[in-house]
Amino acid sequence: MKTKTFKAAWMVATAIVIASCSSKSEEKTAAQAETKPQVKIAQVSSQSVPQTETFTATVESDVKNNIAPNAPLRIERIYVDVGDVVRKGQVVVQLDASNLRQLKLQIDNQKVEFNRTSALYEVGGASKAEYDNVKMQLDVLETQYRQLVQNTQLVAPISGVVTARNYDNGDMYGGQPVLTIEQTNPVKLIVNISETNYSLVHKGMPVDLTLDAYPGEAFTGSVTIVYPTVNATTHTFPVEITINNGAQKVRPGMFARATLNFGDQQHVMVPDAAVVKQIGAGDRYVYVYKDGKVSYNKVELGRQIDDKIEILSGVHDLL
Repeated sequence: MKTKTFKAAWMVATAIVIASCSSKSEEKTAAQAETKPQVKIAQVSSQSVPQTETFTATVESDVKNNIAPNAPLRIERIYVDVGDVVRKGQVVVQLDASNLRQLKLQIDNQKVEFNRTSALYEVGGASKAEYDNVKMQLDVLETQYRQLVQNTQLVAPISGVVTARNYDNGDMYGGQPVLTIEQTNPVKLIVNISETNYSLVHKGMPVDLTLDAYPGEAFTGSVTIVYPTVNATTHTFPVEITINNGAQKVRPGMFARATLNFGDQQHVMVPDAAVVKQIGAGDRYVYVYKDGKVSYNKVELGRQIDDKIEILSGVHDLL
């Protein structure tokens, strides 16, 4: 820390204890003492201050899938409920299979017809066109069957947690997703950072996190995406922060605070008692003592560290 030849004078409101006395001269002396403010002068310094900023955001799942059929079918059975953990490829919904059974019967009948036509074709009892036509009909039915199977049994496209279930067994599918599955490891946050810090944010940058759901507990994350454009209205840019969530403690929807460190800068630190707020306004001032004179300087404040406040502007030209 490099100390500068700079002193700050500030008013300290202290109680002046006066002993009771009937003497008028003593009362006058006491009154004069009360009208004079007590002033302290201290040497302050310019020091390296971490430039941190905290952003608030809501936790989101890394991937979110809505599970729905591509046709309005009756739901025979839903195998999972909200909160269940599912694996990729697991069957989670069984839809009405009556159409599937009817199609299977058609395929069986078409196979009989195909075998008969194929045998005739081999001995010259059926033409090539007849053979091709029967085979094509069988291929079409089998393709429809495979597609219907996929639409009758719905599987989880990702491993994750069921976060929504919108139907009961026996309901007719009506357009709303049957289930919502979200991947909860990892999870992510999206924060909007001032464009003045654009050059200071990079992929892999560490992030300190706190969650209202876990008071006093610290979490860590890292920057995974720095969006390439800046919002022309707000002059901010989005940044995605990813949190490894192997313990599954962090859940989508939780309120989080993310703190990023943009590096250190040399700034003046003054005691918090030295900062004066102007009555009726939000401006802040400090009294500065230099060369036997005291000036009243408007300042811009930064972070408070313990009992000192960072001064971003207003006194640096006096150092």
